[in-house]
Amino acid sequence: MSKNTVVIAADIGTTSAKALAVGLDGCVRAVHAKGYPLLSPEPDAAEQDPDVIADAVFECVREAVRKSGAAPDDVLCVSFSAAMHSLIALDAGNRPLTRSITWADRRAQAFADELNADGTGLSVYRRTGTPIHPMSPLVKLRWLRRERPDVFRRAAKFVGIKEYIFHLLFGRYVVDYSIASTTGMFNLQQCGWDAEAMELAGVQPHRLPEPLPATSVLSGISEADASRLGLRPDTPFVIGASDGALANLGAGVMGSDRLAVTVGTSGAVRKTVDRPVLDERGRLFCYALAENRWVIGGATNNGAIVLQWMRDQLYAQRDQAGTEREDAFDRMLEEAEAAGCGAGGLLFLPLLAGERAPFWNGSARGVFFGLSLRHERKHMVRAAMEGVMFQIAAIASLLEAPEAGGKPAEALAGGGFAKSPLWCQILADMLGIPVAIPDTVESSGLGAARLGMYAVGAVNALEHDWGQSAPLRYEPAGERHGTYRELFGMYMRLYEQVKELFPPISRFQRNE
Repeated sequence: MSKNTVVIAADIGTTSAKALAVGLDGCVRAVHAKGYPLLSPEPDAAEQDPDVIADAVFECVREAVRKSGAAPDDVLCVSFSAAMHSLIALDAGNRPLTRSITWADRRAQAFADELNADGTGLSVYRRTGTPIHPMSPLVKLRWLRRERPDVFRRAAKFVGIKEYIFHLLFGRYVVDYSIASTTGMFNLQQCGWDAEAMELAGVQPHRLPEPLPATSVLSGISEADASRLGLRPDTPFVIGASDGALANLGAGVMGSDRLAVTVGTSGAVRKTVDRPVLDERGRLFCYALAENRWVIGGATNNGAIVLQWMRDQLYAQRDQAGTEREDAFDRMLEEAEAAGCGAGGLLFLPLLAGERAPFWNGSARGVFFGLSLRHERKHMVRAAMEGVMFQIAAIASLLEAPEAGGKPAEALAGGGFAKSPLWCQILADMLGIPVAIPDTVESSGLGAARLGMYAVGAVNALEHDWGQSAPLRYEPAGERHGTYRELFGMYMRLYEQVKELFPPISRFQRNE
């Protein structure tokens, strides 16, 4: 291999596609990203045009190759990462009957409630590892069958966005075990489609893509596609895995003694274990990664989007007076730091977008508790930041069970929040363990690159060492940890006290 040899890691995200050109030493030599819109043609809908996404992915691959200076012969392989839970209905001519229905689409809420009400959902979870929620393709299919029966009948295939793109390139509908295990229809023990789940969805195996291991390799794209992508026609394409599972691999969180915490618009907490681990109440996901590697954890809907909302509502007048919007975030963080640990006894349930883990409650809403005349705007911002971290801590506490490996020794932080020293320190103080910041934020893309190198035999181990370091480290303070432990107990009790009021207030809001 030449010194110019690279792996192209293609990452299909919720709001943009990105491709990284990664050298065999783990150095990112080039990056190209392309955004695309999220469409909401009706309440609770969150869709995207699959062809717009495909074009973006192809542009990113081509531009990453070009920017890296690699020749087609220098590209070792293309390896994929993709967002989870998307669903596209296709007719017999492989034409989309729907847009790509994303994880954020909430139109299937009633069908999730229906499955959870009689225990059917928990039974399915115990075989598939996917909590029953409007995000999961199983529930989306039940919604589609009931609410769009003509589309459901005409559909020859139901696939996700990565499977759609692979079909454009290779004429085959294939899905990796990792993405398949996020559908709610994949049996974790058998590594195949689950018969009962498929019956609940109303589909048969021939209407779903063929499941394959994440390290599976396809090759033989057309001359036209090769020219479009800047690749050789025989370039190996590694099917890859889900972005969440690959984020653990990319960050080096491959054992149960470490915790991966990612907070961007939304957030997630994950561990890697060597066998499937399920929560008795169905609160955690369990998704496949590779042989003897499973990623367990939970995702929250409410990450930095909570601070964006507070900026727009509490700082809008200041912006109109001339302060730049990006400066508003700096002001918010300064005020939050001044408010101090515990926000003056103010708690905030930051459930503005409903919630996934650990509550799995699409009707959940935000709640300020403890407001008094002494509280100022700075306390509200601090309570919001701490509320997001309380949600992270609630998920992390479930991952401390003995079967999940017990309490981790440290957490690795990623996503936009990792750029905030205040937020990272709050997390360390709340969890009571050090929080380290890896030297790259491209964890999903790097995970795809690692997987690709292993799949094509360039390295001998999935967790090969690139010599990455975590130069930034936040140590917990005992006094603040004690304060947060006390407040965390109040926070969890607060949710239990008000949760019965969420459905009626949610219905009231929809009908207003």
